[in-house]
Amino acid sequence: KKVSNMRVSTILLSMVMAVTPFMCYSHRPIENEEYARYIFVDASDKEMPYRMLSPDVEEGEKYPLVVFLHGSGERGSDNEKQLLHGASIFSNPSNADKYPAFVVFPQCKEKSWTNATTPKDFMPGAETPPISQSELIVMNLIQDVIKHHPIDPARVYVVGISMGGIAAYDLACRFPDMFAAAVPICGAVNPDRLAVAKDVNFMIFHGEEDDEVPNICGREAYKALNAAGAQVEYVEFAGVGHECWYNAFNYPSLLPWLYSQSKDALGFNVADYTVSR
Repeated sequence: KKVSNMRVSTILLSMVMAVTPFMCYSHRPIENEEYARYIFVDASDKEMPYRMLSPDVEEGEKYPLVVFLHGSGERGSDNEKQLLHGASIFSNPSNADKYPAFVVFPQCKEKSWTNATTPKDFMPGAETPPISQSELIVMNLIQDVIKHHPIDPARVYVVGISMGGIAAYDLACRFPDMFAAAVPICGAVNPDRLAVAKDVNFMIFHGEEDDEVPNICGREAYKALNAAGAQVEYVEFAGVGHECWYNAFNYPSLLPWLYSQSKDALGFNVADYTVSR
């Protein structure tokens, strides 16, 4: 059965493996020492461990910032597990040379990145939960990284898988002026919220057979964003379950699309931006 008014790209895993040369880098639990270790401490003395990949900075140049939000299996404070999925895509020398950028992987210590933790939170008409402490720290971390590194504030991107995909939607809705693009992978959101994020460009990924976060979550998000006039792509992988991030990381246009997004036309000035509840 086809979903009406949707442009759904159905990609078989075998096809992706055949055409994508860096499959082996996407999800092996290898060391990622290219990512320096940091602990961010906010004004309230709240701490968050994070790892950061930095480009070879050239004088006068400014670079994109990618913020990657991990899933529930990588929670903790070891400042290691959050690199398990996705880090090697950005540190792969071929991609790092082609797309120089700062890439930040914060690590969540709490139960979830967001306060949206029950199915009803993602239903149309549901009340929006308050922002979480973890999200506040992430947003202050973003501001701190932009302040201290040569980052182009018009090219800030949020990517997330599973629990992090939920947070990617949530932050794009709460802070649409901050992000040029969002890539939620097997995430969920109350579709009623997405109209405010119409100026954030989205690439949404979901597995057709996802039994943890059903594919209707991605489909409804696509429809809501499309109806709001947003620039949005929806990719659904046939026969794939919840762990569709392996497929998403190897989707051929992911990185070219991501690094082409910019908020230049909106005149957003991060120096004037503050995070608050």
